[in-house]
Amino acid sequence: MLRAVDRAELDGVVALAAEEARRYLGALDDAPLHEEAEARALELDGRLPEEGAGALAALRELLHDGGEAAVSSAGPRFFHFVTGGVTPAALGADWLTSALDQNAFAWVGSPLASRLERLSLDWLRELFDLPAEWGGVLTTGATMANFVGLGAARRWWAERHGVDVDRDGLAGLPPAPILSSGFVHATALKALGMLGLGRGSVRTFSRDAAGRLDLDALAAALAALEGAPAILIANAGEVNAGEFDPIDAMADLAKEHGAWLHVDGAFGLFARVTPAAAHLAAGIERADSVAADGHKWLNVPYDCGFAFLRDESRLPPVFHATAAYLPTHDPERTNFGLMAADSSRRARGLAVWATLRAYGREGYRRMVEHHLALARRVADRVDAAPDLERLADVPLNIVCFRFRPFGFPDEELDALNDRLGAAVIADGRVYVGTTRFEGRTAFRPAFVNWRTREEDVDLLVDVVRELGAVVAADVAPR
Repeated sequence: MLRAVDRAELDGVVALAAEEARRYLGALDDAPLHEEAEARALELDGRLPEEGAGALAALRELLHDGGEAAVSSAGPRFFHFVTGGVTPAALGADWLTSALDQNAFAWVGSPLASRLERLSLDWLRELFDLPAEWGGVLTTGATMANFVGLGAARRWWAERHGVDVDRDGLAGLPPAPILSSGFVHATALKALGMLGLGRGSVRTFSRDAAGRLDLDALAAALAALEGAPAILIANAGEVNAGEFDPIDAMADLAKEHGAWLHVDGAFGLFARVTPAAAHLAAGIERADSVAADGHKWLNVPYDCGFAFLRDESRLPPVFHATAAYLPTHDPERTNFGLMAADSSRRARGLAVWATLRAYGREGYRRMVEHHLALARRVADRVDAAPDLERLADVPLNIVCFRFRPFGFPDEELDALNDRLGAAVIADGRVYVGTTRFEGRTAFRPAFVNWRTREEDVDLLVDVVRELGAVVAADVAPR
């Protein structure tokens, strides 16, 4: 007899999931980061079964085989990709989100999801000290938040040429002038590609190899457009060293030349949470659109992001969908599915609302300041180590450095750090990747996880030095 879905399985499934989650989370602080995750993941295989094994059997198989293939990325020693953890409040709310299974497309489908999304956005706006009249929408992450903000910018730009681009398309329009610094992120370029504006359309103005903005060159380029509409992309929190574009100065230029200012603030927007770093993000309140992540410094589960718009009414013309059975835009009972790319939408507002309700403005201020202190601690240890070299200032939460043992040839340092990066990942005590900064291979650990402690970041430095010595001895000339 073929197995059918059985309601009686639910109690056992919930109990097993809770038991295993409790076990996993209880060991997470000191768990190896991945051990043999890649090898175990590749072992997951097989054909679709003709007859199912049942819910409990399937979950036990997933826990046994899949659990060993998982990376402990929610743990306190995962410093790659600017990845946050999950606060207890956000975790509980996210589990309830799956249990309640609300589609956050429309108010009529889930007043709860729509209302909590609105409240979450209002609270986030207050957390970041943004203007009260701003609106926005929750997204899957900063990529789609950039897509939302730049989609509104594209419509604004086309309107200046007398075209409804969302109705009529780009045909007949000139190339859109899109200007930024060398800090512009791959997700913004991806969004521009999806919008038909082109990944290669961005003109960048850099005054050095790191990509820092040449403000005079940007001003000259805007002046040369002679009033034609343009889109500026400012970057709050560059990924290699956590640096910021001069957003206030870019806002001045946008105002002077009538340009749209979009800010990619995936994690840098959180600088505004604390007086210790708010000056870095000055001027964001003058932007037209802002993108940020929730699964970074907000510490809610993947996936979550948010886009803010100075004028929320610009979103429905870009993202509306019409059918006889679908609701229309209603500013009072918001249908958020008409304000973002996806129509089938997870109710992300539950986790965002819960974590903000649980810890408040003060809790997040303390969290951000804790991570700033951890970054300074690592920078101090790097500076004190004879075999490490810091490559950039530490304005926020990222420390950019490399292993540089005494007497090692400069021309071989990149290959050495590449090998060291692979060794650190394979070792599994900490997880941090390499990057290219000013033409050099470097480490760039980022600290945003609420679980991360001083001993975790100390271990990071110790592991890099320990393994670095081994790799250097292995590759040194005999």
